[in-house]
Amino acid sequence: MHAPPPPARRSTATRLARLLLWLAALGLLALAALWAWHQPFLERPRTLWELSRLPPPASLPVPVQGVAAGRIADTFGAPRGADREHAGVDIFAARGTPVVSTTRGVVVAIRERGLGGRQVWVYGPAGEHHYYAHLDNWAPALAEGDVVQPGTVLGTVGNTGNARTTPPHLHYGIYGRDGAVDPLPRMRTAR
Repeated sequence: MHAPPPPARRSTATRLARLLLWLAALGLLALAALWAWHQPFLERPRTLWELSRLPPPASLPVPVQGVAAGRIADTFGAPRGADREHAGVDIFAARGTPVVSTTRGVVVAIRERGLGGRQVWVYGPAGEHHYYAHLDNWAPALAEGDVVQPGTVLGTVGNTGNARTTPPHLHYGIYGRDGAVDPLPRMRTAR
């Protein structure tokens, strides 16, 4: 009886060729992913990822066109009824004055409900949510998921929600991981 022949060993050249094929495939996959990451259809997830990695802005422009930070009363934390505090600042201006985004961000909500009436929420740097409330109207064509830049018009000053009996104003608030943040000090440091 003869012993069966030993199994054929792959040559070093064959193994090297397979390794090179795998590396080439991985390289092509990486190039395709890099190309896709920079395409317009991935702008929203790319922006959300970039914003989540940024620190909170140290200064912010006033979100109501034509209003200087020095004209804004510091009402953050002031009592509002028996059971809540003011979690932002009120910026008074004529009805219809444009309200603009203070940061680069992604519009995560456009809605009309509750105390804020017509409102826009923007996800900004460091995962902070910027809240624009009591709007008279929203900017035409503004949609959830839009990527906005500082100065992008979000709507106009009004008195919707629980502000129906007050002069037109914007309630502007910032909410971070630990709750409400006073936006006025950041607006006062802006140039």
